[in-house]
Amino acid sequence: MTIFNLYIYDRNGTCLYYQDWQRKKSSNLSRDEEQKLMYGMLFSLKSFVTRMSPTDTKDCFVNYRTSTYKLNFFETPTGIKLILNTDLNVGKIDECLRTIYKIYVDYVVKNPLTELNEPIENEMFTSKLNNYVQNLPIYY
Repeated sequence: MTIFNLYIYDRNGTCLYYQDWQRKKSSNLSRDEEQKLMYGMLFSLKSFVTRMSPTDTKDCFVNYRTSTYKLNFFETPTGIKLILNTDLNVGKIDECLRTIYKIYVDYVVKNPLTELNEPIENEMFTSKLNNYVQNLPIYY
């Protein structure tokens, strides 16, 4: 099992943060193009799943699998979207995504020197996030 990468988007679809850990293959796109493509796919999937769902719930879409990875999705009430791509063998990681969001709140939102809705360049956030992710049992 492993964790490949993380995207954090604001409510407008701007990628605030990207981090990869054990990503083995490049997309051959620029970072900006890849982030826009990921958000567009996420927006479309979420819209499709919400419309096709037989129940009226906000948490219809939490993950999907391909033959090579699993995309895990978490959206906060404020519209912050976290996407964590993992190995197929990783189970449910809702709590992991919530903890990553808590780290985001503690080190980005509560930091008066950080501009909200701007790309995150906070070294303390990156350090705490890396420490948390690399110490997870699913990371190796």
